[in-house]
Amino acid sequence: MWHQQTLSLSAKARGFHLITDEILGQLPVMREINTGLLHLLLQHTSASLTLNENCDPTVRSDMEQHFMRQVPENAPYQHDYEGVDDMPAHIKSSLLGVSLLLPVNRGRLVLGTWQGIWLGEHRIQGGSRRIIATLQGE
Repeated sequence: MWHQQTLSLSAKARGFHLITDEILGQLPVMREINTGLLHLLLQHTSASLTLNENCDPTVRSDMEQHFMRQVPENAPYQHDYEGVDDMPAHIKSSLLGVSLLLPVNRGRLVLGTWQGIWLGEHRIQGGSRRIIATLQGE
């Protein structure tokens, strides 16, 4: 079985956001998969997808502070006509990546106990985001 659909995420403030439930809520067809894979592709160059801590929100704020220090907005970037946050957002997106490949078993994602899917929103006002979700399995 193959299934593909575009998921929509609401606009979020700059930072890291736990979006596991937002994604799963749009994929009821996943319950039909006994064994398979879910591929997620974020269709944007100024945000990212990653797996990380799903419980303590201070991990997300610490990650945001780390990336703000490591990829500052006030560096002398050549690409700056879309705003001071745009080029740093592209760098953060490339560092973290825009896709995940996740196992599915008995209709559920197989994640570690403390793992959740994060959206890294790297723009001050990134707007809504789209993810192409591709399910493969039986």
